[in-house]
Amino acid sequence: MNNSRKFAFFLPNIFTALNMACGFASIVFSIRGQFFEAAMVLILGAIFDSVDGRVARLTGTQSSFGEQFDSISDVVSFGVAPSMLIFHKYLSSFGRIGAVVAFIFLLCGALRLARFNANIEKVSSDYFQGLPIPSAATAIIGYILLADKFPVIDNYPVVALFYTLFYGILMITNIPFNSFKNSELVKKHKKAALFILFVLIALVFSYYKIMIALGISVYVIGSLLYYLKRRRDFGDAIQWSEEQE
Repeated sequence: MNNSRKFAFFLPNIFTALNMACGFASIVFSIRGQFFEAAMVLILGAIFDSVDGRVARLTGTQSSFGEQFDSISDVVSFGVAPSMLIFHKYLSSFGRIGAVVAFIFLLCGALRLARFNANIEKVSSDYFQGLPIPSAATAIIGYILLADKFPVIDNYPVVALFYTLFYGILMITNIPFNSFKNSELVKKHKKAALFILFVLIALVFSYYKIMIALGISVYVIGSLLYYLKRRRDFGDAIQWSEEQE
């Protein structure tokens, strides 16, 4: 194998390692009480996480090792780091209860990743089985940034307690969340979808302290309402039993 080919195999793992580094940095910031910095570095980690898989597919270097390494990195960056962030910012004031809720978020995230790896061949790519752990971590990040914009939120730590528990539990439910990978609506209106995407990106860059929390809330609430309205239609969207393999 020539050097360029070796580098192609190594490149996706570099981005995965950078994602893990961001998670570690966020934990350090959280311990120091630098919560804004801890949230922002996790956003950078999410960017690295979105790149590694695409790089692997573009270079044709997907591997079982890369998939496992990516999952371990996600546990650090989107499980441990946001749990530590929300715990040190709000939940520590509740003592053991706060620690338990923070751990539940981490545990649910780890279970979500393990289930994803186990069911990757059984689950329709159109939907995620439960809320993906990066989305749950984004919800924590959005909450921290929203509180930085509106400090009055700090006066109600109990909201953070139930908020963390809610997003943790969403990860281990069987509720399907749209991945938009094969969305017919997007395919039929590509130009409109692209325009909306650019507008959303512009809004996130301009008002990130509000838009991140708003965006994940709209996605989650919309998904829940859509599921409740059409749950009978999801019989084959996600295969649950071992016999369906």
